[in-house]
Amino acid sequence: MSVTASQSVVFARMGDPEAHTIDRYVATGGYEGLRRALSMKPEDIEAATTASTLTGRGGAGFATGQKWSLLADAYPRYVVVNGDESEPGTFKDRQLMERDPHQVIEGALITAYAVRATRVFLYVRGEMALAQERIGQALVDAYAKGYVGSNIMGSGWSIDVVLHWGAGAYVVGEETALLESLEGKRAFPRIKPPFYPAAKGLYYQPTIVNNVETVSTLPWILRHSGEEYAALGAGRSTGTRIMCVSGHVKNPGNYEVEAGNITFRDLIYAPELGGGIRDGHTIKAFVPGGGSAPWLFEDHLDLTLDPGPVAAEGTMLGSGAVVVMDDSTCMVRAAWNLVRFYSHESCGQCTPCREGGNWMEKIMWRIENGAGRMEDLDLLLDVGQTISPGSFPHASNKATGLEATPWPYRMTTICFVGPSAVVPMHSALTRFRDEFVAHIEQGSCPVGAHA
Repeated sequence: MSVTASQSVVFARMGDPEAHTIDRYVATGGYEGLRRALSMKPEDIEAATTASTLTGRGGAGFATGQKWSLLADAYPRYVVVNGDESEPGTFKDRQLMERDPHQVIEGALITAYAVRATRVFLYVRGEMALAQERIGQALVDAYAKGYVGSNIMGSGWSIDVVLHWGAGAYVVGEETALLESLEGKRAFPRIKPPFYPAAKGLYYQPTIVNNVETVSTLPWILRHSGEEYAALGAGRSTGTRIMCVSGHVKNPGNYEVEAGNITFRDLIYAPELGGGIRDGHTIKAFVPGGGSAPWLFEDHLDLTLDPGPVAAEGTMLGSGAVVVMDDSTCMVRAAWNLVRFYSHESCGQCTPCREGGNWMEKIMWRIENGAGRMEDLDLLLDVGQTISPGSFPHASNKATGLEATPWPYRMTTICFVGPSAVVPMHSALTRFRDEFVAHIEQGSCPVGAHA
């Protein structure tokens, strides 16, 4: 199995060990997109972005140009780049910040010029020390060369870029929680409405929050055209996107592919991509879009990497992280591991998430460790219902639940962290209930240490 080579857009410099330096970046077309943007009207840049069909690559998938158009008519305005990549299985933004930091900066500057912002903030996850170092040096060099600061490229336009790093909270991936953190407060997501960032964002001023991969795409679009970018790939959201492939595959890594032109089977099995399942095993399940995405299974391998068909199966492409689990995996343990993560990362603001996630984690721990009871299976679903009512089959529904469509979630919480804890439990329990039963009846994990 092989796939057609994809156009490199954001990963064009990944093979260059000096790509993080300003001299190499400029020599390979760097800041030419910004130069062209500065010769255009801001509304024309927004139109080109809209024509490109570029959507947010952080998980929500909202149309980038449309997001810009929603800014309230007030000043000052801000641009915030969300580099707090923390979704389980996702590691693309880190690679972009470490290996091509000037591309991130250029994309952020294009965004700021297009939306008439007065300052840019780059928010980087606290644990990403190399990314912080590379972006910090890139900013120093960009200021020195006149690409950031006063009278950029002699255009008369001036703007400053601030590098800020967090303390490793998963919830900061939610844009309003990030804004709270950036303001020096505890990262509690804000209630929407009224706190939509485009209206009341950073310091309660209109703010655009875009993902690292999203802004990294803009220099290419400005050097070419929105229409040329939209011509790549197929389906509802065209262009390219980076897919993070991990788990039980031969070639884990980041791969830039043309959206809609390949299937999950291509991504996982093609020799130039995932390379197939390790050690002669077969696939058992896979997470299609980061740890908060409902799982898919072998019968879904021929779905194309397009939001439409994936959403029709009750899940999402999300952050583009595909985590593969082979036939040696204990599905109870795999689900418990994710539930434990989301329970731990709850900010504690919403009772259903704070309490419900904690109880789900405790119940799954005792099932995995041989202390489970048969009534725990319905109890797990009941607890899930208190967090995300109606999105998943009620415990009284004895069907498999495979006909349910859990996406988009219904929530009793302000953000998606609560329902994200329900997702892996529901995916594992509805498809692999027999494994839960075996744990309870045998008083131990039947798979042993192979998960």
